[in-house]
Amino acid sequence: MLQGKLVRLRPIERADLPNYVRWFADPEVLRYFGNYLPLSLAQEERWYERQLDSGSINFAVEYQGRHVGGAGFAHIDHRNQNAEVGLVIGEKDLWDRGLGQDTLATLVDYGFAYLNLHRIYLRVFAENKRAIHAYEKVGFREEDRFREAEWRHGRWHDLCFMSILRREWEHRQQEG
Repeated sequence: MLQGKLVRLRPIERADLPNYVRWFADPEVLRYFGNYLPLSLAQEERWYERQLDSGSINFAVEYQGRHVGGAGFAHIDHRNQNAEVGLVIGEKDLWDRGLGQDTLATLVDYGFAYLNLHRIYLRVFAENKRAIHAYEKVGFREEDRFREAEWRHGRWHDLCFMSILRREWEHRQQEG
């Protein structure tokens, strides 16, 4: 388990899956998430089984003992020491309380300190200003923008690619 300032990251359990189904059935939660269609419990169960052997590292996000989201690393490249990070806070009543930022900071610390990564990156819709602001507070910087890269909600959206490097993280650690 990983402890942040606000959140705790723990392994995902099968009992958590109905929460993901509920969250991903909500258009507001799905608006900026990687999936664009709701998922059934059977689909979540298949994902759960696949992720156990996928090489990805996934966590349930807890806040005050309540399962509120999910987060983790995908596309882990040990040779080049980089990985993609992603997260979702599914409980909308807890949005804008710093839980996403704390989740990301906790994952970044884990990625550099324990996975020995050199670079951690993410993708975000350019219009998702709230998320971009949180990512920047953790130290991520935009490194590229793919114009009109994804079709959602009847129109094209730009995707931003952001990253943080180990030396940037170390510098932030020294600053306190």
